[in-house]
Amino acid sequence: MEVINEKVVRTDNTLLAITHLTQLLGYAIGFGSLIVPLIIWLSSKDRVEGMDEHGKSIINFQLSLILYIIVSIPAILLLGLGILGLIATGILGFVLPIVNAVRASNGESPSNFMTIRFIN
Repeated sequence: MEVINEKVVRTDNTLLAITHLTQLLGYAIGFGSLIVPLIIWLSSKDRVEGMDEHGKSIINFQLSLILYIIVSIPAILLLGLGILGLIATGILGFVLPIVNAVRASNGESPSNFMTIRFIN
């Protein structure tokens, strides 16, 4: 009997951590913080254990950051509150991917702090 389309699922915490750290590309080169993790997630979500959960978390977090930025820009006219929102978004967008990369390398679930669930 022949086995066709057998899916081999492997544990690769390093790839999970790297996927979280690719969110920092936006700070390094100005773009790629959503596209690169999306490509990694879509290409390996069936082959790496935990990639689906971490990938959804990354995409939800990046979409949440984009939404926070879009809301903060007009809020600059309201006594400068948007500037505080942009600063908080910048700090959150830098710190949380690092925290989640450490959690992924330890085999833990990602933190969903300040994340709106767009994809379940």
